[in-house]
Amino acid sequence: MALVKSNKAYAILIIVFLTMIIYLLKIASLQLFENNYSLSADNNAIRRVIEYPARGLVFDRNNKLLVYNKPIYELMVQPNRLSDFDTIELCDVLKIPKALLIDNLQKAKDYSRHKSSQVYGPIDQESYIILSEKMYKYKGFYLQTRFERIYPLSIGAHVLGYLREVDKEIVDSSSYYIPGDIIGVSGIESTYEQYLRGKKGVHYYLVDAVSRIVGSYKDGKFDTSAVVGMDIISSLDAELQVYGELLMQNKRGAIVAIEPSTGEVLAMISSPGFDPNMLTSTKLRDNYSTLVLDEDRPMFNRAIGSATSPPGSTFKVVDALIGLNEGVITTETVIPCNGGFSVGSHVVGCHHVGGVNFYHSISGSCNSYYCEVFTRLIRNPKYGSFENAYRNWYNQLQKFGIGRKIGIDLPGEYAGVLYTADRFNKKHGVGKWGPFRIISLAIGQGELGLTALQLANIAATVANRGYFYVPHLVKKIIGLPNIDSTYLKKNYVDIDSNYFTAVVEGMEQVVIFGTAANIYLPELSQCGKTGTAQNPHGDYNSVFISFAPKNNPKIAIAVYVENGGYGSVTAAPIASLMMEKYINDTTSRPYLEEYMISKNLMNRGERTDR
Repeated sequence: MALVKSNKAYAILIIVFLTMIIYLLKIASLQLFENNYSLSADNNAIRRVIEYPARGLVFDRNNKLLVYNKPIYELMVQPNRLSDFDTIELCDVLKIPKALLIDNLQKAKDYSRHKSSQVYGPIDQESYIILSEKMYKYKGFYLQTRFERIYPLSIGAHVLGYLREVDKEIVDSSSYYIPGDIIGVSGIESTYEQYLRGKKGVHYYLVDAVSRIVGSYKDGKFDTSAVVGMDIISSLDAELQVYGELLMQNKRGAIVAIEPSTGEVLAMISSPGFDPNMLTSTKLRDNYSTLVLDEDRPMFNRAIGSATSPPGSTFKVVDALIGLNEGVITTETVIPCNGGFSVGSHVVGCHHVGGVNFYHSISGSCNSYYCEVFTRLIRNPKYGSFENAYRNWYNQLQKFGIGRKIGIDLPGEYAGVLYTADRFNKKHGVGKWGPFRIISLAIGQGELGLTALQLANIAATVANRGYFYVPHLVKKIIGLPNIDSTYLKKNYVDIDSNYFTAVVEGMEQVVIFGTAANIYLPELSQCGKTGTAQNPHGDYNSVFISFAPKNNPKIAIAVYVENGGYGSVTAAPIASLMMEKYINDTTSRPYLEEYMISKNLMNRGERTDR
């Protein structure tokens, strides 16, 4: 028994001895080989200063500068080195209330007593100069240089985006960001944050008892330099963006212009908008709340985030293509119209009388024609039931990017509105709905909503005769061989290209002698489709999709103007002027240009365009 106890005691002694050896080796390793531990141990005499890189610049497609950097200054603190200081004096220099300073200091202590945090920033030039001379009074504090974004042309706020300080959730979930860092929260600044932000550097300095830097720690052996962010060539055409924003002043709505051959977005306008310089680092605190609380919602991107109104008759282009592809009509099909399409006691009104052929159904925008096309599609016997036929129609719309997010490289894209068959079953009851119950869809009304981006994508798809590239706003990231392959792939809508030829002919006639003949310009070779969407809040919404030239198109565009009246009255002239400006670098209709720029629709109520 004594031998057993002796063996157990011996074993315990061995375990204790080995444990001590392991701890001693670990301590030796940390002290002798771990630079980070050594720096941390010397923290009371060393200041760790982060060097923030300049963010990458942003240019337009013609290398015009859209976003650049300007240095700004921030007051930092290392809480464990704080000593008593004159809070009143510091607050006077910073021009802030004492409560804010105390609160920010407590946040810094809560984050870390050994790591540096921002106390206040950005600091104006006057305060920076004064503080630079007085920093010896404030042990534990130091000044740091960063950069803020400047927008020299004051355009494209919704596209370019803005920056703000990271919140606790981002800090907790990231190994890169610390309190006081800034991050892109909208637009290109958000989507391409990892490329634009660059890489922070770190420098270690020896400091004296009053927090003054006296030299580099170990001759900079452990320093790392900041890496400047990558520059971006955007797809925007700055001149076209400026012109579009001018045309949309005093109007609510959106414009999206795309280069069909690449999917590159040439212009994206959301109106009312705002000057992006209102949300730079030095102005964000003063202006953010004002913009958020503005009842006109200037920060909301109507081009990709709004589909509260239906597309109206612009949608007939899609139904024409599906109708031809499904064989329910041909280009020889003539459908009678006697002032409307009757569904029981309900009549979908129209202004035509007599037989309407395929091309005139587009150029003259006949409601009866497309009500009949839609009815034939949903009653197509080859699908066995109207629900299955509707599902087929729904799936074909999805190929055009309708009822789903297309995938543009911007946050906040809205999928739009497109009911599934199951949703109609839930709304009306299984088997209790059919083409007549949902006939408004035939003319782009009812349970249907498209964004301006989706409308422009339809125009680009027709311009390409059957495919589109996912719209995107970045043409090149300097330093990378290619942009994301998603934006380089053709997306086919699986409709015979011959049918696009017929629809293009009809869209050309729209502008020559149809519903948009008022914008006809022979040398532009423009193809388009008007839309007039019902609006319960005032006048009709004016809609127009178009592309030009007819062959080898350079631009496809969608214009959506709330309370703008008929599609030919407001949206079509704006689209035509923008396409002429882009293709010819000038405009030849000063009277039309002046009229559209001066047109104010912000408070328009009752219809006045009849």
